[in-house]
Amino acid sequence: MMTDVISDMLTRIRNAISVKADKVDIPASRLKIEIAKILKEEGFIKSYKIIKDKKQGILRINLKYTQEGDSFISNLKRISKPGRRVYVSKEDIPYVMGGLGIAILTTSHGVMTDKECRQKGVGGEVICYVW
Repeated sequence: MMTDVISDMLTRIRNAISVKADKVDIPASRLKIEIAKILKEEGFIKSYKIIKDKKQGILRINLKYTQEGDSFISNLKRISKPGRRVYVSKEDIPYVMGGLGIAILTTSHGVMTDKECRQKGVGGEVICYVW
């Protein structure tokens, strides 16, 4: 059985937020690093770094909270799963929470947000929603 590594990443972030952790460590992969990069660019996380180990490396994500202690991420939702891939054309790119959240897509031009996909006019596989 293939485990869904992206679901695992999102769940680890969700769990870390629920206990108000400052950071979360996730086994690294190129796709996860691209997702972390987007979360940073969109202001959902403080920062991320790759820690070398004897295996694939560890992606450490530093979470971001408001002064009241609320996380900048209210939720993450996996859309395309190994058992059910979700692809969209450039016309059908979803708006998350009426544009308040972002959709992260993997396209032929790399991993992008829904906004970038609309600008570049490309569709792709919808990895997840973040709001």
